Amino acid sequence: MTLQMSDRASPEPKPGLIEQIRTSSNPFVSFGRDVAWAVAVVGVIALVLFLVSGTWPAVVAIESESMVPNMNIGDLVFVAAPDRFGSLQTWEDGQASGYEKYNRPGDVIIYRPNGEGSVHPIIHRAMMWVEGNETVQIPLNGRTVSYTAPHEGYITRGDNNDKPDQIGILIPSIGQFGPVKKEWVIGKALFAIPFLGYLPLHLIETAIVLVVLMILYDLVMGAREKETSGKKRR
Repeated sequence: MTLQMSDRASPEPKPGLIEQIRTSSNPFVSFGRDVAWAVAVVGVIALVLFLVSGTWPAVVAIESESMVPNMNIGDLVFVAAPDRFGSLQTWEDGQASGYEKYNRPGDVIIYRPNGEGSVHPIIHRAMMWVEGNETVQIPLNGRTVSYTAPHEGYITRGDNNDKPDQIGILIPSIGQFGPVKKEWVIGKALFAIPFLGYLPLHLIETAIVLVVLMILYDLVMGAREKETSGKKRR
């Protein structure tokens, strides 16, 4: 008995799921692929920022005019842990040492008021450190007022404000601001990039624009591929 070999070639093995997703021309798969790539890039950038800064969030956007003219609405501020790149210095420390940040003595810190995570962090200058029950004289509208600290922490103030947070700011949900404890400090401001902060401040609008751009890109590339394959058939 003789066996006859088939002239037909054996079918090529079916590509795996990952390969199918990577090479698929389906617009929905292509869109999902673009989104996954964007998420991966953002994740890598976030990881690098965290490793460099030592804190999270590693960037914040300025939302108010309390730090004008040294920081403005829409500035994107890069943040570092309080002890990263040198110890944190207050306005009092800076006056003695000559250290300045954003045109004035002392560091600008990002902190959670009263340690609450339910409100946006505040970015103001650290003016001085006080101990619990210590009474200090604080400049206020050309005069000084006595302030007795309920606990230890930093007295803070916006460069554009005429009084410190611990006297001038009250939020109904958390009450009067107390001195900023060390554990409430997210970090200190390193440097700022103007206007770039408008992106996170308008995150939904930015996401919509990016999604539309990705869809348009996929449509254009798909049309070009069809045109190219049509020319080859001729």
